[in-house]
Amino acid sequence: MGHEDCIIVHRIYDKPIPEGFKILVDGLWPRGISKSEIDYWAREIAPSAELRRWYSHDPSRWEEFRKRYHEELKLNNNLVEFLNLLKSKCENHQKIIFLYSSIERVYNNANALKDFINESI
Repeated sequence: MGHEDCIIVHRIYDKPIPEGFKILVDGLWPRGISKSEIDYWAREIAPSAELRRWYSHDPSRWEEFRKRYHEELKLNNNLVEFLNLLKSKCENHQKIIFLYSSIERVYNNANALKDFINESI
C-alpha cells in the first residue's frame, strides 16, 4: 500500500467514520465529539492559531494558506515523530483517517496536511 492510498481525509461530523487509525488534525477539539472516537490527536501538527485565524476558511486565501502551513510544518519539531507514526501505520497496511471539523470539505488543513505528506515522503 503506497502512502497516497494509506491516508483518507474525512470530516469528523460525517458518520460513519471509515475504519482505520483515526487522527484528529485540528488544533481545537471539535464540539460534541467523544475522545473514544479518536485514536490520536495531532494538535502539535495543526496550523498555528494565527494562521488559522488569518485563513478563516476563505477559499481565495487557499494557496497562500497551504504555502504558509507547509512552511510551519517544515519548522515543526514534532514533524519527524508524526511522519514516523504515519509511516509505521502505512507499512502495517493500516488506513489512516485524517479527521477535521471544518464545514469546508476541500480547502481545509487536513487536505493541506495530506498534500504536504504526499510531497514529503
